[in-house]
Amino acid sequence: MPSLDINGRRFDIEAEADTPLLWVLRGELKLTGTKFGCGIAQCGACTIHLNGVAVRACVTPVSAAIGQAITTIEALAGREAEALRAAWTQIDVVQCGYCQSGQLMSACALLKKSPHPTDAEIDAAMAGNLCRCGTYPRIRAAIHSAAGRKT
Repeated sequence: MPSLDINGRRFDIEAEADTPLLWVLRGELKLTGTKFGCGIAQCGACTIHLNGVAVRACVTPVSAAIGQAITTIEALAGREAEALRAAWTQIDVVQCGYCQSGQLMSACALLKKSPHPTDAEIDAAMAGNLCRCGTYPRIRAAIHSAAGRKT
């Protein structure tokens, strides 16, 4: 029985090696903050961190996650995460909210890698996260605001 390190805890799971990690997170472990959007890594709703790197859980097999540190939106923490949440609220980023866990996961990975990103860096890091409500200008503004807050 494989085990996974998720949000700082070890979980024994019942999934096959080729099962998408998203199905384990949502179905088996009931960590439903990570959303299902497209199933082909094109929308970003299922974004998680694997060893601090933003990845799409819908196409990441369980076998690729064994021995890795997995972080979901439920455990996203730290200066960057808190600054992003504050900026998201202040700038009123959210409309429907469905994509927001993936947006925050990608934005947090970006700020950890590049504490003061340019517009081009933000656009590149967030390119795989779709927002049906079109809040992209507010997302970019919130990331810039969070970058200024966390220092």
